Amino acid sequence: MNVLVIPEDFRKDQYLLKPLFRRLLSESGRPAARVVVCQDPLLGGVAEALKSARLAEIFDRYDAMIDLFVLCVDRDGDVGRRKRLDQLEREFEKGRMFVAENAWEELETWTLAGIDLPPEWSWSDVRAEVDVKERYFDVLADQRGLSDAPGRGRKPLGEEASRRLSAIRSKCPDFDELARRVEGAVAGVGADRR
Repeated sequence: MNVLVIPEDFRKDQYLLKPLFRRLLSESGRPAARVVVCQDPLLGGVAEALKSARLAEIFDRYDAMIDLFVLCVDRDGDVGRRKRLDQLEREFEKGRMFVAENAWEELETWTLAGIDLPPEWSWSDVRAEVDVKERYFDVLADQRGLSDAPGRGRKPLGEEASRRLSAIRSKCPDFDELARRVEGAVAGVGADRR
């Protein structure tokens, strides 16, 4: 099974998304699934990732090689973002498996849900923060001395968080919903594609 994860900007997001989806697929009975984070084209931001023309370009390029497409973007405080993702799913669902989700509020939130936070931090404060990257994620990477690691600490923290997928699912309903949809999609792919 081949899964293409489409982030709004792969340069840092790849380090968070790839380990999460590898773990999710492994726990979904697809340990040999190939997870690729879309790097070509570089979308460079959420506005580009939500454009039908840009997604069509990706589908045209990769349809023959990919079993499941997963679009992951930040919510960034935009209460209408889910509506746009629903529109995109309806637009591109024909002839392919495609799911889309927005992290509440940023992808880094999913990672923080899977790691031990400093004791003075409240999960409810982290979850409620729109600027999770700046207020929490980057601070934690600095505290742990990981700022020089790939993705400004995202690679080691993403890998660490992926080992606690159940914690992410219980703390982040947005990720849990995405995980359930991915599990449903991969269950529908024939055993010959494992």
